[in-house]
Amino acid sequence: MTENTEQPGEAAGHADHHAPDGIRTRGTVVVVPGRGESPATYARLGRRLAADAYRVRVVDTPDIDPDDLSGSLARFGARLADAVAATASGDGVVQPVVLVAADTGAAAVAALLSRTDLAAARLPRAVVLAGLPGRAAAAGGGWEDELDVRTSCPVHRDTLTHDPLVRRGRLAAPVPEALLAAAYGGGIAVPALLLIGDADPLADRDAVAHLAKSLPRARLAVVRGAHHDVLNDVQHRSVAAETVTFLETLRNDLVPVIAVESSGW
Repeated sequence: MTENTEQPGEAAGHADHHAPDGIRTRGTVVVVPGRGESPATYARLGRRLAADAYRVRVVDTPDIDPDDLSGSLARFGARLADAVAATASGDGVVQPVVLVAADTGAAAVAALLSRTDLAAARLPRAVVLAGLPGRAAAAGGGWEDELDVRTSCPVHRDTLTHDPLVRRGRLAAPVPEALLAAAYGGGIAVPALLLIGDADPLADRDAVAHLAKSLPRARLAVVRGAHHDVLNDVQHRSVAAETVTFLETLRNDLVPVIAVESSGW
């Protein structure tokens, strides 16, 4: 079951996806979109994670003021805390809490988790950072050009085109340097899965690889043929499976549930 609500001052509010009735919820996932996207952009991902018994809330894209990064991140952190609290049922918020974020949403989450003044009680258990933008991450041209940068998935292209809350042209805006510096500065203490498409023209693969190596518990997964919207491109099933595998491994103290002993491929 999903529910969409609009909040004053926000373009889309949030979208909720619940685990099937009668199945014990295995954790809470808060999804943070990127430039131009709305919560509806992640309906397919939300449904898939919910089908695997995770409680999912998709929030709106963070609003980052480059002249007030600290204040922007503080407000963003408060919104995330409210979003997590709002998922609580009679037994409270289902743990573990994991943030899944894309594009500038991923940059904002990385920057937020790098802050030394962030209270430990507000830290998620882990984070998935998808399509972290690079310093030259701006897409020009018209709508078809933007779609080509984002995805080759016909379903996702249709979703973006017909969603009235999608803000076209936002990928043409450069990412604030202060946000990128904070995002790539390291300091994320929680386990992190970094996802990047090898056909993403907005990514800085070397910078993402350096970030992954600088973090104490990070895994970098490169998706063959994927564009910037790596969570929603043609490979979305495999990417969702990688995300669920990470969630399940997290529940097992980062010990892989399945170990391949031998393989012919």
